[in-house]
Amino acid sequence: MRSFIEAALNRSRTVILILIFLLIAGTFAFIAIPKESDPDVAIPVIYVSMSHEGIAPEDAERLLVRPMENALRDVAGIKEIRSIAAEGHASVTLEFDAGFDAKQALQDVREKVDIAKSELPASTDEPTVNEVNIALFPVMTLSLSGSIGERELVSLARKMKDEIEALPNVLKVDVGGDREEVMEVLVDPLALESYRIDFQTVLNIVSRNNQLVAAGAIDSGAGRMLLKVPGVIENLDDVLNLPIKIQGNTVVTFADVATIRNNFKDPEGFARVDGQPAIALEISKRSGANIIETIEQVRAIVDVAELRFPKAVRFTYILDQSKQISSMLNDLLNNIVSAIVLVMLIIIAALGFRSSLLIGLAIPGSFLTGLLFLYLLNMTLNVVVLFSLILVVGMLVDGAIVVIELADRRLKEGANAAEAFGFAARQMAWPVIASTATTLAVFVPLAFWPGIVGEFMKYLPITVTLCLLASLMMALIFLPVIGGLLYRGHRVKPAPDIVIEAGLFKRGYMRLLSYLIGHPGKTLLFTLTLVMVTGYTYSIFGRGVEFFPEVEPETALVNVHARGDLSVVEKDRMVRQVEERIMGMPELKSVYARSFNQGSGEDVIGVIQFQFTDWFTRRSAKEIINEMRLKTVSAVPGVSLEFREQESGPSGGKPIQLQISGLNIVDINQATGHIRSLIDSLGGFQNVEDNRPLPGIEWRLKVNREDAARYGADISQLGSAVQMLTSGIKLTDYRPDYTEDEVDILIRFPKEERQLEQLGQLRIKTPKGMIPISNFMAFEPAAKTGSISRVDGMKVITLGSEVEEGLLASDKLRELQRELTNITLPEGVKLTFKGEDADQKETGEFLLKAFLIALFMMLLILVTQFNSLYQSLLILSAILFSTAGVLLGLLITAQPFGIVMVGIGAIALAGIVVNNNIVLIDTFNSLRKEGLKVAEAAIKAGELRFRPVLLTAITTVLGLVPMVFALNVDLINRQIDIGAPSTQMWTQLASAIAGGLSFATLLTLLLTPCMLVLGERLVKAA
Repeated sequence: MRSFIEAALNRSRTVILILIFLLIAGTFAFIAIPKESDPDVAIPVIYVSMSHEGIAPEDAERLLVRPMENALRDVAGIKEIRSIAAEGHASVTLEFDAGFDAKQALQDVREKVDIAKSELPASTDEPTVNEVNIALFPVMTLSLSGSIGERELVSLARKMKDEIEALPNVLKVDVGGDREEVMEVLVDPLALESYRIDFQTVLNIVSRNNQLVAAGAIDSGAGRMLLKVPGVIENLDDVLNLPIKIQGNTVVTFADVATIRNNFKDPEGFARVDGQPAIALEISKRSGANIIETIEQVRAIVDVAELRFPKAVRFTYILDQSKQISSMLNDLLNNIVSAIVLVMLIIIAALGFRSSLLIGLAIPGSFLTGLLFLYLLNMTLNVVVLFSLILVVGMLVDGAIVVIELADRRLKEGANAAEAFGFAARQMAWPVIASTATTLAVFVPLAFWPGIVGEFMKYLPITVTLCLLASLMMALIFLPVIGGLLYRGHRVKPAPDIVIEAGLFKRGYMRLLSYLIGHPGKTLLFTLTLVMVTGYTYSIFGRGVEFFPEVEPETALVNVHARGDLSVVEKDRMVRQVEERIMGMPELKSVYARSFNQGSGEDVIGVIQFQFTDWFTRRSAKEIINEMRLKTVSAVPGVSLEFREQESGPSGGKPIQLQISGLNIVDINQATGHIRSLIDSLGGFQNVEDNRPLPGIEWRLKVNREDAARYGADISQLGSAVQMLTSGIKLTDYRPDYTEDEVDILIRFPKEERQLEQLGQLRIKTPKGMIPISNFMAFEPAAKTGSISRVDGMKVITLGSEVEEGLLASDKLRELQRELTNITLPEGVKLTFKGEDADQKETGEFLLKAFLIALFMMLLILVTQFNSLYQSLLILSAILFSTAGVLLGLLITAQPFGIVMVGIGAIALAGIVVNNNIVLIDTFNSLRKEGLKVAEAAIKAGELRFRPVLLTAITTVLGLVPMVFALNVDLINRQIDIGAPSTQMWTQLASAIAGGLSFATLLTLLLTPCMLVLGERLVKAA
């Protein structure tokens, strides 16, 4: 390494050119790198969707789910198979291990689905295979609302869709809230009966007369003529003029028995924005596209459209991630700048202006070099990367401080610039390399974190590693070269340091150190007692444990729950009543309400989503939601409301999730009821829900097959007759000239004829004439099944819950787990905790493994550096003692112990706290080689390393201070914000590192010299 440093010092022009290139390239990389809010995490989920019009849940499970599950079990890498069978639909969801090969998994699933298709019913729609890709999630949701007709609003929305999709950065635009167009053939049942026409005849006639026949060509030798038989339906008249029966000389056409109109499909729900009917455009960007630029282009199109469209049309931005990422970028960049300023002020005070310029150059140089490599690795600039940069602000200058501080001492001793900086770089090369290597040793294992949480957090170790490697090159190569040029011909006058060397502070430290070295055993005992007392204090006064920090949300929603066999219109009326109570609050930007037919066992009939105003202009989200609860507590009889804040971090869903599984659904329902009763009796839980089938009635048409056979009727005829009363029968489809999509032609009875009483009066054509279906069919009410959920082949009911404000989910979860041990479950029923509990266990296990691996790697590096097991273990002991500082930091900032953030902080801290010990012990060993006695060498090492140890620790802690206190310091606009959402996620991690490092620094300066003396005494005593 020394020869490499010598070569760099002798080729100063080459080194300067390389540095200039890195700074320029890094600047361009920062401008060009894609920017987004959360990391682009590959969600390891693929699902297969199957549709079968009108199929019952039990039949969907038996005929759709089971064959598909059996085929998909053999796909490699599956972690869990989840299935849902509902009315008219079934889906099978495959969850893979995180980090899976998405392309290969998708190919394998498609192959298995192709095999399973042959086992599905013939009338089942083609199964679709879909990949869940977070990169394809909408980055903006734009709504069009206003008091204009539905057809005009849909037309305008589709025009906007076409214009936005033409942008090169936009991948797709999905239109939500519009209804598909249909051509309705409304048949008079009395007219059909009088003409003795059955439904199957009508179906066959239309399908046979809606075809394009390419009849070929005639080649007569004198020419070639192409023949075509145009039979495709293009408009209403083509259908009206179709003959459906010949009676004598009379031709009966559709016009005689039916009325035809262009219409929309029956509504499955309604959408409104601020009380006005609305249609939503969900815009997804292309992978790698800059989210800020993309949304700026979309907004430009909207600005133009507002001038062209009718004044009654209003555009509302329901979701705009660019604003969120821009705000986060600005806040975190402000924190980086303020951290750099704080660090530079300390260095200027301690080392002078020229030395501070050199050390200050290490920060942008390392940042830009790290960003350059992130860009080359096709990574994005997101909130995790930005925090990683804040985390390393103080760490980047550690090596530079050690080298420049020694060079500064040499300059004051009279050495010339080249000699001073060359000596400092060579002398401190291995200590700096060792300290950087130990820091990397704790971060590198974090890059292999499994699961969704690991995919979310892996950007932190990658960013830190790249920046630290860049800082190592800055400290040992670039800064010594620049320092040699900057100080060329400049003589440094010996002068006392402004802050650390002068005054009583250092003299007091030296007196205290001299006393403690005389009593090393007592010093160690006092330290151990202090650590244990701190741990005991935290166990009593600590804020408990949580998985991921809470962040002030920008949006929230309320799920509207109601039970009963309600029509979609009744559901919408209930949702509107709740919506009217919420609208008008000044702290809401917009209110987006949707009602729908859920079609599953859940009782959610609608969702009201609201966007808050900027966080610094309003009360907290919890206060606003509490006011909403008071306003809506008695809004609609029979309706319950569930308020949900926007979730942060990688974990999703309710914090407490319990799966009750087994083979017998009756036993599962019984066990679920017992657990719900237990939760209600314990208290502290809120928004408890499960997916058991809701109480309701379905009508079963029981066919007497023997009687039906006597009349010559079959199930197919009966099904067609019943469909005329429900969704109608699809005759065929056609493509009119006013739309690009195919339009279905549906035949059904008029609305006034579509009543339950009409079922008994339906007649079908048989060999014995038109016979009422009531002759061989009975109508029986039965309990509604709802939907059927399965996990890994077992029937499952999932129970989810949140906890009341002021309580921790982990505490209530442990309480619930204790109480569940006293419940006797039916035989074959199994309980499995999912959600946050499963994530906590997986995360905790990995962090423990990563910590042990990091300790071993650090021990290996230290033994190689010092060739002493005692000194290596002494350095690692700082990690154990620093845990007291971590707990103190959490106590001071009143933060709970976060599994993810504090866990990462403790591991990161392990690599940071050993650095100062490495440099101090290396100095101690050098002094011992010069002939000093043990106590003298320990005191002298403390004296020599006092300034650099304090500087490196203070710079790292000051770099984190804005995050510790959730400060956002905008130096340009001279504004300080407290509690910005961008800082809340990282307060736990910053508090853990700042507290642990502050405590460990005192131990480095006081305990480590004592332990060196104690070690020598023990060796002599042995």
